Amino acid sequence: MRLDGCVAETDPLAGPPGEGGGRGARGDGGAYESPFAGGEQASGNGHSGDNGRPPGGGHPPGNGQPPGDGHSGGDDRTRSLPPPPPGPPSTGDRVRRAAGATGRAARSAASGTSRAARFSANRLHRAAEAQGAGKTGLSRLIELNAASAFADALVTVALAGTLFFSVSTTEARGNVALYLLLTMAPFAVVAPVLGPFLDRFSHGRRWAIGFTAASRGFLAWVAADAVIGGGVWLYPAALGVLVGQKAYAVARAAAVPRLLPEGWTLVAANSRLQLAATFGTLFGAPVGIGLAQIGDDWPLRAAFFAYVGTTVLAILLPKKVDLSIGEEPASLTEGDDDGSATVPGKPRKFRVGPAVVRALRANATLRWLSGFMTMFMAFVLREAPVAGLDDLVLLGIVAAAAWLGSTLGSSVGALVQARSPDRTVMALVGFAAACTLVTALFWNLLTVILVGLAAGFAQQLGRLSLDAIVQRDVPEKNRSNAFARSETLLQLGWVVGGGVGIVLPLIPWLGMTVATIVMVGGLVFALRVRPPARTPSPSTPPPQRPEE
Repeated sequence: MRLDGCVAETDPLAGPPGEGGGRGARGDGGAYESPFAGGEQASGNGHSGDNGRPPGGGHPPGNGQPPGDGHSGGDDRTRSLPPPPPGPPSTGDRVRRAAGATGRAARSAASGTSRAARFSANRLHRAAEAQGAGKTGLSRLIELNAASAFADALVTVALAGTLFFSVSTTEARGNVALYLLLTMAPFAVVAPVLGPFLDRFSHGRRWAIGFTAASRGFLAWVAADAVIGGGVWLYPAALGVLVGQKAYAVARAAAVPRLLPEGWTLVAANSRLQLAATFGTLFGAPVGIGLAQIGDDWPLRAAFFAYVGTTVLAILLPKKVDLSIGEEPASLTEGDDDGSATVPGKPRKFRVGPAVVRALRANATLRWLSGFMTMFMAFVLREAPVAGLDDLVLLGIVAAAAWLGSTLGSSVGALVQARSPDRTVMALVGFAAACTLVTALFWNLLTVILVGLAAGFAQQLGRLSLDAIVQRDVPEKNRSNAFARSETLLQLGWVVGGGVGIVLPLIPWLGMTVATIVMVGGLVFALRVRPPARTPSPSTPPPQRPEE
C-alpha cells in the first residue's frame, strides 16, 4: 500500500485488464484511479470522483454487475438512474405504422386475389373449350359472358347500398319508376328492329355486343362520380346500365346459334353460358363487397375496367358472328308464312308456329315474375321485414335464393332433351303460381326464400325449354332471327314486371296475390294456343346432346 492511498500497479485487487482495472498492467503510466482514494484524490488532482465512469469498480450498469456491490463508495448521488420509459408514439409514427400495415395487408390480399383469379380463369378457360366449343369460337362467347356477369355483379353490389338504401322508400320508388320509364321506353321501341338493322352492316353483332359493354362501362364511371359528388346522374346511370344489360342479352342471343359446334344444342350452349355467368357473379360479388369497404365508388371504378375488358373480348369474337348469309327473318306468330313472301324485294318471314308461340307466352310470364320480384322485394323488405332481420340482409338472402334457383335450372336443363319441353314450360308456370300463392298466405322467411328460389329456377329452366322448342321447330336459316326476337320479347316482359313491382303498394300479401293472378292468367293465355300433334320427320331428326 502506497502512502498516497493508491493501489499498486501490480495489486490484484485492481481487477483484470479490460474490465476497468489493471491500467498499470497495460502500461498506462499509473493513471489508474483506485476506488479507495475517495474524494481527496479528486480534489487533489482536479478529476471528478468517478472520472466519467459509473461507481462500482468501473463496471457500467447493465452489464450484469449492479452498482453498489461492494466496489462503490456508498454515495447514492453517484448512482446511474434508469432510462425514462418511452413516451406515446407521435401522430406521424402511428400514421406510418398504419400505412405500413395497410400496405402489407393490401399486398397480401392482392397476391391472394391474383392467384385465385388466375386459377379460376384457367378453370373457366378449360371448361369453355371442352367438347369442341373452342373450335367454333363458342368458348370466347362463354368467357365473354362470364366477364360481363362479373362486371354486372360489381355494379349491383355498389348500387345496393346507394340506389335503394341511402334514401327513403318513397323517394327511391319514385326515382326508379321515373327513370325505368324514361330509359326502357326507347329500348322497347328500338329493340324489335335492332337485330335486323345490325344484320345489314359488316361486324354488326360483334360491335353491338362491344357497344353494350362499353356503354355500361361509361355509365358505371358516371355513377361512381355521382356516388362521390352526390350528383343527379346516379339513377339515370344505374338504369342505363340495366338497359345495357338487356341490349347485351338480345345481341348475344343472335350470336349463339352461329357459334354452335356440331352436335350441340341451344340448350347445352345456353346452359354453359349461364353457368359461366354464375361463375362471374360468384366471383364478382365478394370482390365488390371488399372494394366497397374502401369506398362506395371503388366497385364502380373496378366495373369500368371490367367492362373495358368485356368490350375487347366482344371485338375478338369470331367473324362468323357477323355473318347472316343464308339466314331469313322470322315472325313470332302462328302459321306457316305470311303475306311478305308475295311482296317483291321483301324477304320472306317464317312464322314459328303454335308450339313456339305457346312456349314464348309462358316464358314471358316467368320473365315478368323475375322483374316483379326484383323491384317489389327490393322495397317491400324495407317496409315489412321478416324474422327480425335487417332489410339489406333479407335482400341478400332472396337474391342468393334466386341465384341458386337459376343455377339449379341450368344444371337440370340438359334433362329437357329427354323430356317434353312443351309440358315442362307449362308446369313451371303452374309451379311459380303455387309458390306465389303460398307466399301470399304465409309471409315469413321460409316462404320468401321459396318464392325467390322458384322465380330463379322457373325462369332459367323455362328459357332452356324454349331453346329446345325453337331448335326443334324453327329451321336453321330462321333460328338466329327468331332467337333474337324472342329474347327481346322476354326482356320487355321483365321490364313490365319491374314496373308493376314499383307502383304496387308495399303490402306483402297484395303483391304476392297480384303475382299469383298474373301467373295463372299467363298460363291460361299460353294454353289457349294448341299446337298440332307432332309426327316425327325423318328429314329433321331431333337434336342430340354433346357427349359428356
